[in-house]
Amino acid sequence: MPGEISPWLLLLSLFGTSHSCLQDPSSAYKYTGIVCRLTYPAAVVLNEKTTKVIEAAFQHARYPSMQGEKSAGFFGKVSYGLENLEIYNLSIGRSDFELRPGEGIGLEINNVSAVFSGTIQYGYGSWLVNVGHRLDFEVETQIDLGINPKLYCGNSKVAADTSDCYLNFHKFRLYLEGDKEPNWLKKLFTDFITFTVKLVVKGQICKEINKLADILAEFIQDTAANFLSDGGISVDIGVTTTPLITANYIESYHKGLTTYLNLTSVINASVFHPDHLTENRMLYFWFSDDIFKPLIAAAHQDGRFQLNISSEDLKTLFETNLSSIKPEYVAKCLLESASPELRVWSSSVPTLNTSTVGTSVWAQATGELYCGSQNKPTLSFQMNITVDVSASYADKKLFLHGKPQQISVIRAELPQQNKLINDEAQVEFIREAVEKIGVPKVLSVLEVEITRLMDKQGANLFDIIDPEVLHQEGYIVTQMDFGFPHHLLVDFLKRTLQ
Repeated sequence: MPGEISPWLLLLSLFGTSHSCLQDPSSAYKYTGIVCRLTYPAAVVLNEKTTKVIEAAFQHARYPSMQGEKSAGFFGKVSYGLENLEIYNLSIGRSDFELRPGEGIGLEINNVSAVFSGTIQYGYGSWLVNVGHRLDFEVETQIDLGINPKLYCGNSKVAADTSDCYLNFHKFRLYLEGDKEPNWLKKLFTDFITFTVKLVVKGQICKEINKLADILAEFIQDTAANFLSDGGISVDIGVTTTPLITANYIESYHKGLTTYLNLTSVINASVFHPDHLTENRMLYFWFSDDIFKPLIAAAHQDGRFQLNISSEDLKTLFETNLSSIKPEYVAKCLLESASPELRVWSSSVPTLNTSTVGTSVWAQATGELYCGSQNKPTLSFQMNITVDVSASYADKKLFLHGKPQQISVIRAELPQQNKLINDEAQVEFIREAVEKIGVPKVLSVLEVEITRLMDKQGANLFDIIDPEVLHQEGYIVTQMDFGFPHHLLVDFLKRTLQ
């Protein structure tokens, strides 16, 4: 087990320079700390919500005013201007998709019906061009929309290129002042400008879809980074290479580098291999131990591993049934002190190692019990603790479970008496109290802290279903199914497009 070691020496050994996007996924594996695999069934769930995103793209697109001039034979030239173009009566049929290995995603949205309305100014014939007419108009459309997004590594983030976007108009009818049976002159005029309106609608819709794709990609990645970061500690989850697309899943590779006090950790020997993940669940996250070690070191250096318990809370904790005899000075402290207080902190950088039997955490902790006097503790002790930690998730709550493997008292003393504690019964009481009271209390505090991070804005975009945590040599896999409630997507789009 680690002995006394300077936190800064450990930090400097863990931190250094990072790598940008690499071209070959297999060469990027060794720099990867986090992997996300989204399987085909998950893509089906997301596709069910695609129509809402497309609907938002149509409704929030801003259509610019249009002006043009066309030759009209013996009429001379037709000059026109369209403005205040808006959309209503929007309905969207079904959405189909496919994962195209090595290429991207094929997405088709069929039977999009919409009515556009606006105002038109026009004049025709050289003798009328300066007269000008102003009429209301509307356009009835029926469209099939096709998008072929390609995922790439842009500024170290997963980015979506939706420039391969097209609209097929099965119906496009422009009416002036609601006249659905125009005379030959109006029909001639509307035919002139129909092509221009089609181009503008297509351009603005595809532009809005590209914008929404960028917003969604940015939001999801920022949410993940926000969850893993807090205060002066942050985690870079930028991608190491372009996401991989197969017929069965989409997989992205992320750095997982901790930054603290202008130092950034390094991962250059990751054990990741695609075989570590299966395709049985909707969503997988692969986490290397190389993520958690510098994260824990930074949290220790930042003073995060400290716990103060006082007054009634402390007295309640010591109501736990222990087999060891409570020393007289502890009993007196709890009964007679107005405000007893226990202060506990990590006195060395904790370490973490994952294997097939679980995640083992080693920590050296120091504790001090104050009984009225805040200047000098009544009891001081230092311990080495090894605990196997596992996690479960139920009712949208995270639960941490600890199984102590080794707890040993390194040193215990009564500072006010300048006396070391050598009595085996007292040492055993301290050891048992740490095992049965201290470890569960620390885990409960960590549960609350992790829950706080999970509750940050946007972190509950999905409903997590039956998550599992699998422990392997040097890494952890979390696998789950998820739901995408309609109201969560609607709320997100409202916030985003305000």
